[in-house]
Amino acid sequence: MRLEEYWGIGPKTRDLLAEELGVDGAIDAVESADVRALTDAGIPRGRATRILRHAHGGEAMDLLATRDARNVYKDLLDLVGEFALTEQARDRIRILTPLDGVEAMQARLDEIFEAHKSWEALAEDEREAVREAFESYDSVATGDVAAVRTAMALQDTGVEDGIFEPLTALDEETLTDAEAALAGLESGGDRIGAGADDRLDALRDQLAAVEDLAATPTEVLEAVKSGARGTDELQDSFARHVADESGVDIARVRDAMAQEAADASAFVGETLRTLTDDLRSAVEEREQVVTAELEGVLDEASEEIDRAVELVDDIAFALSLARFALAYDLTQPRFVDREVSGVVDARNLFLVDADEEVQPITYAVGDHDLSVASASAPPAGDRVAVLTGANSGGKTTLLETLCQVQVLAQMGLPVPASDAGVSVFDTVVFHRRHASFNAGVLESTLRSVVPPVTDDGRALMLVDEFEAITEPGSAADLLHGLVTLTVEKAALGVFVTHLADDLEPLPDEARTDGIFAEGLTTDLELEVDYQPRFETVGRSTPEFIVSRLVANAGDHAERAGYETLAEAVGESAVQRTLADARWSG
Repeated sequence: MRLEEYWGIGPKTRDLLAEELGVDGAIDAVESADVRALTDAGIPRGRATRILRHAHGGEAMDLLATRDARNVYKDLLDLVGEFALTEQARDRIRILTPLDGVEAMQARLDEIFEAHKSWEALAEDEREAVREAFESYDSVATGDVAAVRTAMALQDTGVEDGIFEPLTALDEETLTDAEAALAGLESGGDRIGAGADDRLDALRDQLAAVEDLAATPTEVLEAVKSGARGTDELQDSFARHVADESGVDIARVRDAMAQEAADASAFVGETLRTLTDDLRSAVEEREQVVTAELEGVLDEASEEIDRAVELVDDIAFALSLARFALAYDLTQPRFVDREVSGVVDARNLFLVDADEEVQPITYAVGDHDLSVASASAPPAGDRVAVLTGANSGGKTTLLETLCQVQVLAQMGLPVPASDAGVSVFDTVVFHRRHASFNAGVLESTLRSVVPPVTDDGRALMLVDEFEAITEPGSAADLLHGLVTLTVEKAALGVFVTHLADDLEPLPDEARTDGIFAEGLTTDLELEVDYQPRFETVGRSTPEFIVSRLVANAGDHAERAGYETLAEAVGESAVQRTLADARWSG
């Protein structure tokens, strides 16, 4: 296979990867989803993750049909990545994509909740020991060394149940020998590390000391010629001095002595050069012997090393996802073999992460079977809901929450709801309100939201305030057509609009829901019940907004202006909301 056949690898990227990793090495990095290898080769992290997502996600990435859906996906990955135990786990999270098929989704969920159970069962001191064990993973550049050390550290914690149980089968003695060999073979065998072999360390120290002496032959001569009478005494003093300063056996020094030097200065220089060459050869010979010995150890331990690497990577990845699930109290979605998108007590993760106060929401379209009291259950069977209601009433947030649940579920990740029954969709069309009122925006919007409905496969439409991109009359006609098309093509959809009255009559399989503002708080903040009321048109209730403006007016003229607006929307309603707010205070 050629590198250019991978999505996102053009001529420049191909040449960079070939130069840094070699073609085969680059292909291995892509096939093994090795983000670190690609970034170390000079590929920006964002581009590396996109290349690997497409290489491993393939057609499943087509689930994200719009820019807003893709943004939700990316923001979710960033949120999950905050709980990664290692950089390797974080890299694996960055390239998570929707999965192809319920079986794969359920398998990943099962793995996560096994890790969830294992992590939850640990005492806090055990969790801290596990976290510390994984710290070594990121402190060592060489993956195999890090993984083996981490496996040994995890064994030392004494945690043996659940997801950690396979570690107990690893042979401790084999791992100890392997760790020493891996640490010794630094940089893939280009250099033997210090501590791998005492004899090699001693030879290196001797070589370094003799090289220092050889760099200052005049000083050496001055140190040995004092008191020396004649050549023999000079040579003897020189041999003892070099041996004392470098640790080299004195016999080796004598063997290196120059025999036909012109004078004492030449004798010292030539002898030190010869001794340096001799020691350098000795070091190289010893490195070859030690390399062969260490490689032999690694050959014998290769299966155990591979198993340790695999286990550590998989445990770190699963525990990272489990920590995410625990942090946000997430649950397993239920995959339903019919068209449905339904949630009970769903929370928007982005609001929870921002420490916003969140009201859990129950909502559904399609033929759901949610576990909720019948009095508060969404109607079952409606393919489309038209969602109406107050400004700042959480309508867009509800669409985003449904998108989060669907994307997480199809990545095989837990969801922020006490119950979620979802189909596996081929396409999620999430379109936020974009306040750009021109023909170009209208055309681009229609191009992004219509084709997914008309294509074969299941589509979930989550479209926000279509009227923001064209005049109200045309918007109502277009939105009615889109609702009708969604029903006719057996898709599901939630459409947010302020034009509900203009959409009547809706198709039989569509309904209208409403979100209501209930009043003003004592601080004159809008009080909203974010839970939609089913089969009821919500109202924008402008009197609440005008009431707040009247109450907060900065001067008499400004207040008079807002009071004119109050007359337009109904002065009695404005006065009533002001009175209610003051009375409740």
